Amino acid sequence: MGVQPESGTLSRRTFTTGLAAVAAAGIIPRSTRGANDRIGIGIIGCGGRGRDHLHTLNQVKAAGEAVEVTAVCEVYRPRLQDAAGKTGAKTYMHYQELLQDPAVDAVLIATPDHWHGYQLIDACEAGKDVYCEKPLTHWRQVELTRRVVQAVNVSQRVVQTGTQTLSSSAWTQAARTIQEGAIGRPVHAQAGYFRNGDWGERMPIDDPNAKPGNDLLWDTFLGDAPKREFNVSRFFQWRMYWDYAGGPSTDLFPHTYAPLLRMLNISFPATVSASGGKFRYNGEREVPDTFNMLLDFPEGISVVLLCTLANDHPLPTVVRGEEGTLLFEGENIIVKPQPGVDRPLKVDPIHRPESMVEFWRNFLACCRTRETPWSPLDLAYQAQTALQMGVFALHEKKVVRFSREKEALLL
Repeated sequence: MGVQPESGTLSRRTFTTGLAAVAAAGIIPRSTRGANDRIGIGIIGCGGRGRDHLHTLNQVKAAGEAVEVTAVCEVYRPRLQDAAGKTGAKTYMHYQELLQDPAVDAVLIATPDHWHGYQLIDACEAGKDVYCEKPLTHWRQVELTRRVVQAVNVSQRVVQTGTQTLSSSAWTQAARTIQEGAIGRPVHAQAGYFRNGDWGERMPIDDPNAKPGNDLLWDTFLGDAPKREFNVSRFFQWRMYWDYAGGPSTDLFPHTYAPLLRMLNISFPATVSASGGKFRYNGEREVPDTFNMLLDFPEGISVVLLCTLANDHPLPTVVRGEEGTLLFEGENIIVKPQPGVDRPLKVDPIHRPESMVEFWRNFLACCRTRETPWSPLDLAYQAQTALQMGVFALHEKKVVRFSREKEALLL
């Protein structure tokens, strides 16, 4: 299970033996906790996103939540030391060791995409609940995506995936409106992600003179990605490269596509096609700056996802039905009937806006109650499968089909 460890890393046998000892000692986290029981968080990945989460956790704790960062893990020692200085937490350079720490009840996974699935599986097998940043897996890890679902189902751990847009109540309110027949049968939906700049991919380089060694574990970083000589850009700016990231499809579209899945109550598309490329930003960057997907579903619904990093003018999220159109204006959900449909305008105020603090509070509450969090694994699985189809469609210049019977991509 998971990537075979590189030279100098904690061995799989040592890891498994250690977990057995933890379980035998009876310190695998309990299935339920009291409302005031402290939850110890282990942070795996202390780069930019990990630091953002640490800031949010400090806000959550300051608001009275019983939570503490008890351990941090990072393959680049300066970042590890920085996180330790801000938390006083124990430090690890190998996540397997962090998972053996009995002071860790739940983990945050904020590592490069190609490590998410392996670390999520190992965390569940270690008895930890998991907040896993999106995407669920790397775009090429189709089989691993299915294995993640199996591992979580067996372990019965709480898993929240990092699509924080789902912290807004807008999507469940809109879903209810659609299910009540306000727009008739849905037939078409659109959403997009637009930005002027590629700063999300062109991350800062902490040290242009950094070298692999005891303070930078390059082989560990690579994991199951292609073996390459050390490159400072690949290490610090990994979102620019296909080996470790999926560009707009798996990095940005989860925020816009998962809400559509929630609203439309659909799962896997029948076919996906894609277009795009590097139309503005070139240089070392490999992933596209412009990416578009068309998804057709067996329920007779088409979904269009559009993205460019060259212009930030937005595309509104819209669901079109045979009898009306659902859209969002400010803090309101609007329904506009089609001509000839005698139905009054419906306006529902969105009662809970998007909030990272509330998203974390939801995860911690579910760790205590064992309820399903706002961004659950099944939704992440459905979204990631479709977005993986989009990347393959772009690479292969083909329409990619999905077999629901086999849960497999067909090129």
